[in-house]
Amino acid sequence: MIELIVFDMAGTTVDEDNVVYKTVRQAINAAGYAFTQDQVQTAGAGKEKSQAIRDVLATDGNQHSADEVAAIFADFQQRLAQAYAVLHVRPQPGTTEVFVALRKRGIKVVLNTGYDRVTAKGLIDKIGWTIGADIDGLITASDVQNGRPAPDMIFQAMSATGVKDARAVVKVGDSEIDIEEGKNAKCGMTFGITTGAQTQTQLLNATPTAVINHLSELLPHVLG
Repeated sequence: MIELIVFDMAGTTVDEDNVVYKTVRQAINAAGYAFTQDQVQTAGAGKEKSQAIRDVLATDGNQHSADEVAAIFADFQQRLAQAYAVLHVRPQPGTTEVFVALRKRGIKVVLNTGYDRVTAKGLIDKIGWTIGADIDGLITASDVQNGRPAPDMIFQAMSATGVKDARAVVKVGDSEIDIEEGKNAKCGMTFGITTGAQTQTQLLNATPTAVINHLSELLPHVLG
């Protein structure tokens, strides 16, 4: 029996017009590079954002210092704060309805993300979701020692909701690293969704339980 579903945020449950990865690219390329959006999302999707920057830079085959990564990350944070100040944020289609259906059946709903807590909390506040009323928890990259694909955030979500067995947990996300995170936590099921950073073909590379195109497609899998 499913007791907890851990959902990624941007691209999975939150529609923020891909502003995070667009901003990652802007900050990296402002430092003298010319990465494409596809390169940024392939290397960085789903990751804590300083790690995403590090991994994007590494794709050029050169050495990049910690100071360079830190400078780009600081620029990214400033750019993102400016973008979010005026950004219209909304749930991905059907998300709120899915949350209601799950919670009515006693299934806990937790959001997790490669964002830091301040950024993530700002997003859910803009949407109007309340922890305890609309969702059961929020776990961010800044709350744990190890980011994705390590299972730390899922384990913390389990601890926060009193779920003991990872086989009763489902992970849903729009990137391969989301699926890898779920598998590393030994979740009972993992789902990729095509509404965000990566395509069905990319998501299938991580061998999830299934790839869905809309969050409502999750319900038959988890409600029976």
